[in-house]
Parts: sequence; structure tokens; C-alpha cells
Amino acid sequence: MLLDLNRGSGAIYGRGDAPPGDAAAITARINAHLDTALLARHRRQRPRDYLGGSRVGEPCARKLVYEITHAPKDRDFDAGILRVFDAGHQFEALSIRWLRLAGFDLRDRGADGEQFGFVAAGGRLRGHADGVIVGGPEIGLRWPALWEHKALGQKSWTDLVKRGLRLSRPIYFA
Repeated sequence: MLLDLNRGSGAIYGRGDAPPGDAAAITARINAHLDTALLARHRRQRPRDYLGGSRVGEPCARKLVYEITHAPKDRDFDAGILRVFDAGHQFEALSIRWLRLAGFDLRDRGADGEQFGFVAAGGRLRGHADGVIVGGPEIGLRWPALWEHKALGQKSWTDLVKRGLRLSRPIYFA
């Protein structure tokens, strides 16, 4: 069986008009189970008792207070965005392997096996670096260099290239 999870595959969520053996109907049923599993896993996660480092760039103080105090959300993440988050984590691991293969000495863990991190404001603000490149091919950079990974779709990437990080993604620029 070929399972196409791409947006343009014709496998439309909730499609009920296809015959029971139709590939799109089977894909829709599989995706429904995947969605249920992703949402269940998300609900089991313990809420953070701190703000993550990338939240420093959030311009709305009220939003930050709501996050740190666990105010009820109007709506939570749907399964589609949870898939995007998972794909980003997988692509980060792939990017690390590619950079190392290309001769970059990328360190993404400390001697204790944990990500490099920081704690500030009495533990209410915490963050992790995706990695540090401590050496590699001559490309015009000096080592060490902080490595931060973000996986972007085409629209976001085009905007980032056109307007730069400060304007396109101010939360990450901070």
C-alpha cells in the first residue's frame, strides 16, 4: 500500500464519499488514527513551568503572562501543526547528520549528554541551543559559531530571504 501524506495528495481529511477500498479513503482513515495519537501524546505532556528562550522575542507581555500562568487556551494545537513540529525535529536531526558528513564539527550535546542550555530569572526562563559548530571547512566564518535550526515552508523562507530575520521572524531575532 502506498500512503501519501502530502497536502496535495487528494487524501482529504474527513472525506466520506470514497468507496471503502479507495486509496484516498484508506489514507483518510490512517490519518485519522495518526491525528488521534498525536493529540493524545500532546495532551499527556506536562506543561512547562518556565518560558522557553525563544519566547524572549514575544512582543506581547500579556501573552507571556498567560503562558507562564497556564491560563486556559481558546484553542490548542491541532494535529496538523503537531505534525509540522515533529517534522521540524526530524529535519533538525537530519541537518545535524548532513553537516557532520560535510566535515563540520557540530556539537549538539554537552559532556552530560544533554543539550547546551541556560537558566535565568530564577528558573522562570530557560533555553537550549541547537548546537555549536567548533570547526569545519573554510567558508568565511570563524569558529566557534552558534547553530540554530529552524525548518521553514516555502512562503516563510521566501519572506525571510526577502525581509531578513529581524522583520520576518522578530521573535527569533531577539
